[in-house]
Parts: sequence; structure tokens; C-alpha cells
Amino acid sequence: MPWTRLSVALLFAATSCAVLARDYAYSDVHLHYVDFFQETAGMDKLLKAMADNRIEHVMISGVPVAKKWHEDEPKRPRYYAGDDADAYWYSATDVIVAAAVNKLAPEQRQRFHPFLSGFNPNDKNSAAHIQRMLDLNPGLWQGIGEVFTRHDDLTALTSGDTPRANNEAMTRIYHLAAENDLPVMLHSNITSKRERNPLYLPEIEEPLRNHPHTRFIWAHAGTSMEIHRHQTQLEFLLPTLNRMLEAYPNLYIDLSWSVLTPYLQDEAGKPRPEWVKLVERFPERFMIGSDVVGRFNKLGEKMHSFDPFLDALPEDVAQKVARDNFLAILPKAL
Repeated sequence: MPWTRLSVALLFAATSCAVLARDYAYSDVHLHYVDFFQETAGMDKLLKAMADNRIEHVMISGVPVAKKWHEDEPKRPRYYAGDDADAYWYSATDVIVAAAVNKLAPEQRQRFHPFLSGFNPNDKNSAAHIQRMLDLNPGLWQGIGEVFTRHDDLTALTSGDTPRANNEAMTRIYHLAAENDLPVMLHSNITSKRERNPLYLPEIEEPLRNHPHTRFIWAHAGTSMEIHRHQTQLEFLLPTLNRMLEAYPNLYIDLSWSVLTPYLQDEAGKPRPEWVKLVERFPERFMIGSDVVGRFNKLGEKMHSFDPFLDALPEDVAQKVARDNFLAILPKAL
């Protein structure tokens, strides 16, 4: 059968696509080993999900609060927002993470980067607690977080005062982090569900300014799915990130899921050029994460969902965002 021009064109297009296809190796900058009930699918399932999806490294943390099953509730809630019962600060989450990582063979342990999260961000004793945890497991902990400060409905449900990223308790933690060369991952919403302005921005900008020797990872770039449900898209987010990344060399951005849509890509999954340009401008300051919580069956899907955006970046920048930037922010002694 003779070749037609269409056949040749299709073959050329297929060959070009094959040449351009990229296979990324990933670092997951945002993974919770347990859920809000401090339960987990286990390390075997996590390791399998990593092996199946080229996820070479993970930041592994607990969840700093536990959801109460209240006496008045006939059915156990499935998530922290399942009912109006409180959540409470739960330090044993770090014990669960440490036990899981310490059981691994040495070659596997190198792929896991545990972050301490089991402390109350409003308690000025927390820095001393973190230091005790560092002393109990020398060389294990490689960061602090995810610290829950402004966090949608979880803030209202958690017992005690609203945590702020710029309170005195957190100030003590930032000093400790700098002394121990530990990055800090903060969940600090940039605004509330209703306000169409960066209402809470000073709460994270103040620590960035006052602690230049502490490396900060801003979880979800200050966004959340709950904010999106009410506001769809924050028009001020992109210019704010441009300004802050220029002003604060100690700021790094976690792009995990709530940033993917509607920011990195549109509803059709097409990368937004203005966000591609932002990442190209600051190629070493962005990271991706799954933000899975205790279950790992969707880990690969979450990480591969970034591929179209990564493909829009220069290949060297894409690999930094997919894998290398997270490893570069870890303690230098590793």
C-alpha cells in the first residue's frame, strides 16, 4: 500500500511525540503517613505505590491533630469535616512515623525524609518538645511540618485558640529550625473563604522577613480547596507570589493539589502560560506533592497529574520541580 502524505505526516507526528515524551522521577514534598484518625494503609503499600510511579523520595509526616469521635455521634466520621466534633493536637503522630521509618532497611530509609509535626503551634513549650524529639532520634528528622495554622474549617474545629504563623510559639520554632538546619512547611491560608483580598498574608510574610536563615515551604501556596469552593480563583495570588519570591530567598512553594487547578492549569488541563513563566523565573523554588493522607492508592495519580504542567517547562526546570528542588532544601548534613 503506497504511502500517502497523510500517512507520512502522522508517522512524523508520532515519532516527534515519542522523542518529546518525558519520564519524570519524582520527590513528593507533601505526604501524610497517617490520616486524621492516626491510621494508615502501611509502609508496604506506600513503597509499592512509590515503585509503581517512579517516586524516588517522599517527605513523610504525620497529621498533627486527631479527630474526636464524639459521644453524641452514632457513626464514626470519615474525615475531620464529617461532623462538628473537635480535633485536638496529637503528639504521638511523630512516634508512629518514626517507628515506620526506623523499621525500614537502610537502602529504603534513604528515600524517606521525616518531618516533625506533632505539636501545638500555640504552645510556647513546643520548641522544647521538638528539641526532645530531635534528641530521641538523632539524625532521623529532616524538617518540621506540615504545621497547621490558618486551615479552613479545621482551624475552627481544633480545640484552643486559632494558630498563627507569626505568633511567639512559632517564632521559637523558627529559631530552633535555623539552628538545626531544618526546613519548615507551613499551612497558612492567604485569606478566608469569603474575603477577596490577602487577609492573612502578613501572618506568613512576617516570619519570612524576620527569619531569613529559616527555609520555609508554603503549603499549597496559601490556597485550599475550601477557598476555591467559595471563590473559584484568587486573582491576587500570582502577583503576590511573584513579589514574595523576589523579596524572600528563603521562601519555597509547595504546588500540591489545590494549586494545580485552577492555577497551574485550566479546567481543560492546559497549562497556564503565566504560571509557567513564574516557575521559569524561579526554577529552584517550586516543588510538587500529593498531600495524600494515610492511603496511598491514588499517590501515583496525584503525582502524574502534574505532568502536563511539567511538560510545558524546559526539561531541566521540570526535573528540578519534579524531584530535585525538594532534595536541595533538606539539611546540608545529609
